[in-house]
Amino acid sequence: MRCPFCSVDNDRVLDTRASEDGFAIRRRRCCMACQRRFSTCERTDRSTVRVVKRDQSREIFDPEKIRSGIERACWKRPVSTNQVQELVQQIEAEINDLDNGEISSQQVGEFVMKRLAHVDEVAYIRFASVYQDFNKLQDFIAAIRPYLPPSR
Repeated sequence: MRCPFCSVDNDRVLDTRASEDGFAIRRRRCCMACQRRFSTCERTDRSTVRVVKRDQSREIFDPEKIRSGIERACWKRPVSTNQVQELVQQIEAEINDLDNGEISSQQVGEFVMKRLAHVDEVAYIRFASVYQDFNKLQDFIAAIRPYLPPSR
């Protein structure tokens, strides 16, 4: 492993831990040349799932895109980094469990919204407003209606 600071390929592993529910290994390393420490994360290359986008183009499923979308929706909300990471792991596992080698971007968005609604209602509305392309106030009202108390 090359040191990210000095690019020398000589390090030693200080600590190894399982992470992401055993699907990854996190290693703490020390560069023998500059003595700086850095972390690496190793995970199996599980994703051969392709996402079919609205324009019918296809790309390899990238859980990092889900993470960034959830983080944007949860901006300034009481949602921890661990909660976001757990959501991403759950969604990634659900997608990888599909027997089909392809999934539509709409299905990915539905998986995210389904789980995000249980974590934070405001983050859910934020994500849904972008994902479902809200253009009118009525779109927001329709999305918020299930979370309002029953009218008398």
